[in-house]
Amino acid sequence: MSSRHTLALGALLAAAGVGLGAFGAHGLEDRLLQLGYEAELRQRLEWFETGVKYHLYHALGLMVVSQVSTSRAARIAFPLGIALFSGSLYAMTFLSDDWSKLGAVVPLGGLSFIVGWVLVAVAAWRSTPDSAS
Repeated sequence: MSSRHTLALGALLAAAGVGLGAFGAHGLEDRLLQLGYEAELRQRLEWFETGVKYHLYHALGLMVVSQVSTSRAARIAFPLGIALFSGSLYAMTFLSDDWSKLGAVVPLGGLSFIVGWVLVAVAAWRSTPDSAS
């Protein structure tokens, strides 16, 4: 994926994260109550909030990576992490307890984030030193 495409993807993921965050702040609680999740409302709100936070952090991280890192793998790891980590939390927020098994996918998304950051560090370490150094 080129730098330009990675930047565009990061920006679109950030826009989606902001939209989801706005929904979380202004409509999520009512929607969850309509779905009958009164007993576990707080837990589901926390899942969603955590998903949005990591979604936004890594969308912004992807935009930075698009400009400063040569690591193609990191450009894949961050969107993959958003899909696995945040996507699983979003699904768990809305789906019945039968879908709680998705909780096992969340750590895979977290691992993808960690791998992405390590790959960025490796690419930075291997890059040519700045002339100002």
